[in-house]
Amino acid sequence: MKSRILFVTATLCLLAFALAPAAPARTTKAIWGPILMPDGSSAFPVYKDLGVDVFQIQLLWKDVAPTRPQNPTNPNDPAYKWSPRLTEAVRQARRRGIKVAMLVKASPSWANGGRGPEWAPSNRAYAQFLTAASRKYRAVKRWMIWGEVNRAAVFQPLPTNGRAGPRRYATLLRAAYKALKRRSRKNIVVGGMTFTFGEVMPRDFLRFMRLPNGKPPPLDEYGHNPFSRRFPNLRLRGYRGFPASRDISDIDTFAKEIHKAYGRKYRRFRRRGPKLWLSEFTVSSDQPNRAFTFAVSRREQARWLKAAFRIAGKPYISGLGWFNLLDEPVDRAGHLTQGLITYEGQRKPAYKAYKRAR
Repeated sequence: MKSRILFVTATLCLLAFALAPAAPARTTKAIWGPILMPDGSSAFPVYKDLGVDVFQIQLLWKDVAPTRPQNPTNPNDPAYKWSPRLTEAVRQARRRGIKVAMLVKASPSWANGGRGPEWAPSNRAYAQFLTAASRKYRAVKRWMIWGEVNRAAVFQPLPTNGRAGPRRYATLLRAAYKALKRRSRKNIVVGGMTFTFGEVMPRDFLRFMRLPNGKPPPLDEYGHNPFSRRFPNLRLRGYRGFPASRDISDIDTFAKEIHKAYGRKYRRFRRRGPKLWLSEFTVSSDQPNRAFTFAVSRREQARWLKAAFRIAGKPYISGLGWFNLLDEPVDRAGHLTQGLITYEGQRKPAYKAYKRAR
């Protein structure tokens, strides 16, 4: 009888454990910011104190390869001018257990028909450069393919409200995906990389982003910068006057649209995904600046940050990046004020809010 009671008790305990709600997944906290603080010291102890999981940084192809390399997949080709600053950032991040995500954009003129850096390059040349970069920076496993490609200032060709830009980007993304996966199956390829607004709005960019065979291009995560003038709140529905825009408060809607686009064509996304990588989000404190025409108080900035990271804890989001760590100097015209710390070193309430985000 005693053994039966013990058996029933153990069974009930196991059942209770199985039915207990799973703990919410920890939010992946990413950030953009400098490698050095204004006093010349490393910024990475600050990132460590903040609990940063992923440090994000740009890799500008045109600066690394101003002339065409003879062996473009070899990072040691003499034409490549790799930035010591970037190499040091990857090294310091790795020392402190922080991962690095690289955004690769800005084509050299020799790769895009003699045009400006915003123009889409040869798919083959871009894929070869990514191969070299992934060999150079072996510790980097998350690669963002261009940035805010639905804005004409950043990516061309991009006729307003047209299909040509998204379709051109689709072939570039496919080439990048194949090259990075050939290097390592552990590489995470972040495609899409759209912005809240643009010459082609994100809802439509997603819809038009198709390969010649009609499929959306392969990716692991969908990147998006959901900037907004609205306080982050998933109860809001639609950005007034811009039904095809997608800001932080529309991100649940956008996640469903992305899943619909990819779930029909890719077996691994049939049930869920791709997840959203929210590379950049921010709000200015104190005063408007050259990038943002509105601002909130420092206390309100912290509230925005908390709300954004609560949204980022949803299962359809893989992580959120704050832009950025530092304000610019006050004597710079239109100085940016989205930082967690002033240029003079004063920590804003948003610093503590980011540190506590989970």
